Amino acid sequence: MTNAPDFQPMGHRFRGFLPVVVDVETGGFNPQSDALLQVAAVLLRMDSEGRLYRHYTVARHVQPFEGANMDPKSLEVNGINPFHPLRIAHPEKDALATVFRSIREEMKLNACKRAILVGHNAGFDLSFINQGAERAGLKRNPFHPFSSLDTVTLSAMAFGQTVLARAVQAAGMKWDNSEAHSAVYDAEKTADLFCHVLNRWGPILQPSVDTHMDSG
Repeated sequence: MTNAPDFQPMGHRFRGFLPVVVDVETGGFNPQSDALLQVAAVLLRMDSEGRLYRHYTVARHVQPFEGANMDPKSLEVNGINPFHPLRIAHPEKDALATVFRSIREEMKLNACKRAILVGHNAGFDLSFINQGAERAGLKRNPFHPFSSLDTVTLSAMAFGQTVLARAVQAAGMKWDNSEAHSAVYDAEKTADLFCHVLNRWGPILQPSVDTHMDSG
């Protein structure tokens, strides 16, 4: 993937972290027992003026791992039929490896040492990503194991809203309820919201005084 003419590496913008916006759709709320069914990751870029924008999305349907629980109520909300004959789903290991590979490529281009997950209720998404990677035996999980950037907090600060749909609308962007609870749609809307809030706050082009990567 070639860089846009105004591409500015993000190595100093977030202390060496590459923000990656993630949304997962699952068979429940427990990452240890419930199936990971969809994963989408939105890669961001920063232009020469320090403004963030959505670059591209990598997504996969995921086959439930053996013995996975799938709560009918969760499937009703996300509209997923895990065993639909036309659903092109990949084993958990292959799906996550594809996403991780794209993230590592962007980390290199942006001179970043690690990725940090951005999400709406980010802890939920991170827990399923981490558990899926552990279950699949993937050793090169690019994400920080516990730190994340949460658009719930950003939306509460900027708009007084915590629900994704309301925050997106408060930011002046369109929201389509018929598309919601798709990992790709929710991830891309979360990415647009994240970029909007950070760009509204203003660019930070200069390196911080301390760029040392510690545990936080």
